[in-house]
Amino acid sequence: MSTPPPAPEAPDQEQSFLSHLIELRQRLVRAAFAVVIVFLALTPFMKQIFELLSEPMMMALPAGTKLLATGVITPFLVPLKVTLFSAFLIALPYVLYQAWAFVAPGLYQHEKKLAAPVIITSVLMFALGVAYCYFIVFGVVFRFIAGFAPSTVNVAPDIEAYFSFVMTMFLAFGVAFEMPIAVVLLIRFGIASVEKLRQARPYVIVGAFIVAAIFTPPDVLSQLLLAVPLCLLYELGLQCGRFVTPRGEAEQAATESSSS
Repeated sequence: MSTPPPAPEAPDQEQSFLSHLIELRQRLVRAAFAVVIVFLALTPFMKQIFELLSEPMMMALPAGTKLLATGVITPFLVPLKVTLFSAFLIALPYVLYQAWAFVAPGLYQHEKKLAAPVIITSVLMFALGVAYCYFIVFGVVFRFIAGFAPSTVNVAPDIEAYFSFVMTMFLAFGVAFEMPIAVVLLIRFGIASVEKLRQARPYVIVGAFIVAAIFTPPDVLSQLLLAVPLCLLYELGLQCGRFVTPRGEAEQAATESSSS
């Protein structure tokens, strides 16, 4: 006995899927356009932006030392990448807003109210992580590394390698500082409770040191500068999670209030 062929998708479902794709494309184009506009505004200051980025390394090196550019177009390409990354950071609030505007129609009303604080807090925490990395971590790490260089070695890093290292560190610390928000969202959407997250504390500590070992230089000091804030931020998320109502309880309370 042959099985009947699958029923074709309803035209309304197909149209809805296409409309979502069109809206996603529009949101992505708007986010990219915002980054490009900020990038064009920052282009005349490419040299100053790169000099600001390289200042922590230059402070750790002996006076008169300069970074090296071994590639033919590296002196132009690396400052261009630095400026593009800076433009992305500046345009990040608008980029996150576009992401929120795309998913907002599928959220409940009380979840939409949560979106604005989450976006604002996410941007602030990411910026705080980048600032912590730039003002504290870089100064400590670069002086520590330069102090181990033998007197016969001329420490002059290549600017492309330096840019890659700095961007990796910025992203690692920026994302790491989102830990409290991630914990609060896990509790808010009922994925995990405060009690379960407290029980997972030993695994989080081990995971923090593993992440620090992956994204930081292979020295204990750099790993501690990332792992310890990760653990502290996890604890901060647990403390904030005590004041968060899980999704199921919030929906039940809303239903009871509407029925009464």
